[in-house]
Amino acid sequence: MTTIGTPLSPRATKVMLLGSGELGREVLIALQRLGVETIAVDRYDNAPGQQVAHHARTITMSDPDQLRALIEAERPDLVVPEIEAIATPALEALEAEGVTTVIPTARAARLTMDREGIRRLAAETLGLPTSPYRFCDSLAELEAAIDIVGIGYPCVVKPVMSSSGKGQSKIDGPDDVAPAWEYAMAGGRVSQTRVIVEGFIDFDYEITLLTVRARGASGEVETQFCEPIGHRQVNGDYVESWQPHPMPSTALERAQQIAGAVTENLGGQGIFGVELFVKGDQVWFSEVSPRPHDTGMVTMVTQWQNEFELHARAILGLPVDTTLRSPGASAVIYGGVDAEGVVFDGVDAALQVPHTDIRLFGKPQSFPTRRMGVALAYDDDVDTARRHAAEAAGRVTPRAV
Repeated sequence: MTTIGTPLSPRATKVMLLGSGELGREVLIALQRLGVETIAVDRYDNAPGQQVAHHARTITMSDPDQLRALIEAERPDLVVPEIEAIATPALEALEAEGVTTVIPTARAARLTMDREGIRRLAAETLGLPTSPYRFCDSLAELEAAIDIVGIGYPCVVKPVMSSSGKGQSKIDGPDDVAPAWEYAMAGGRVSQTRVIVEGFIDFDYEITLLTVRARGASGEVETQFCEPIGHRQVNGDYVESWQPHPMPSTALERAQQIAGAVTENLGGQGIFGVELFVKGDQVWFSEVSPRPHDTGMVTMVTQWQNEFELHARAILGLPVDTTLRSPGASAVIYGGVDAEGVVFDGVDAALQVPHTDIRLFGKPQSFPTRRMGVALAYDDDVDTARRHAAEAAGRVTPRAV
């Protein structure tokens, strides 16, 4: 039986989020609807999640001393990592000492915070199909991996630790290698000089398969899957997503088998965003995040319980429902300008597009490619929803004042 205490009381159920951007903000709201006391932590003041949480704290989460001191002072029941740049050895130590519980586990947070840990787990431990890959610590090693080891062109280079496609680039020939290395060095979450280079898979499409580990009626942890989410990226960054993405039944079954194997090994409870490449009936594992996924924002308009509500329920030991309510789509609203405290024109015009909704994240600073909001649309078919979401997003214009 799950017992939830009243917020701001001695018996409160306290959850701390490490990372309080737009995804964390929605998790915090979902937790508060279930009567949980929330603590939003980020590297800068007034992050989106800090604007709605009971408590806001600003620290360098990659600093183990700062992280330990905060958790020991707050004593949350659950610590929920929402970003990669976290001192995970400190989380492992605190969990081992019984100070708190890390979602889904401290081990999972460590393995998935960098691409090396999770890729070696998937390919070398679990034997799952992935693209060919090498890890490189220098430009010379990257050149050798492509030319000598046999990765070949085209290929993709990513920092071992980054998010939302930052630092990721496609290499089509020798002239692209050095710029890709420099871009990866600039795009990593923390200072490091290690990248993964992957052979290019000629896939038909890429999906996110939201996979939920939650307690079922028997009291045991069970795995459930949301309908597959299709998405389009530009420079490795999500631009739009839609649900459901049509797939052959054999490919969907294989995708679920791969996602189930990875998440079962990681353990714990909560939602996982499993990224997969698909060509015909073939499926390759790409990445996994043990938290809500940016492409999964579409579930705010497509599912009875969106990915944030699923995460909140699962980590609290509550039952979940992954049922699709309607086909739908999401489209990103970009900052467009370099400014502090922008205003948004055209919100009324955007909401005149049929079956649409808007989420503005409240980020205190804008720059041209920063994700400042998202437009959502539902309809009887995905194509119509995609058109409406894109049209609504295009009608919203951030402006410096």
